Amino acid sequence: MNFRPRPHDEPEINLIPFIDVLLVVLIFLMLSTTYSKFTELQVKLPVADADKQRDYAREVIVAVSNDGRYMVNKTPVEGRSVQALGAALTGAAKAGPDSVIIISADATATHQSVVTVMEAARREGLAQITFATQSSAQ
Repeated sequence: MNFRPRPHDEPEINLIPFIDVLLVVLIFLMLSTTYSKFTELQVKLPVADADKQRDYAREVIVAVSNDGRYMVNKTPVEGRSVQALGAALTGAAKAGPDSVIIISADATATHQSVVTVMEAARREGLAQITFATQSSAQ
């Protein structure tokens, strides 16, 4: 029988896995917090500096008010559905698929109102869409 005391090894804390985990958490936090600054932006659209608008013979001007009402070539559209707006666009597009849709939306109009105009134009086969803006000097 061996009654000699054995030397006890002191337990030690291995810090390398701990540092690895902290670096992964730090990288995760850095990547996820870089996008938080975009929620703080105060956006006011549309304003642009551009040349005077040309007068196209094949243009169809769609006005969108801030409360979601539509006018196609200064004619009010009854209803706010994609179908009603599509019918009005088809009637106003004299050049057919070559017509240019100019969306003149109020700066405070909802995004959905503008998307509705784009969807109605897509359904009617009108692929040329542009947006009207005002000069920043005005």
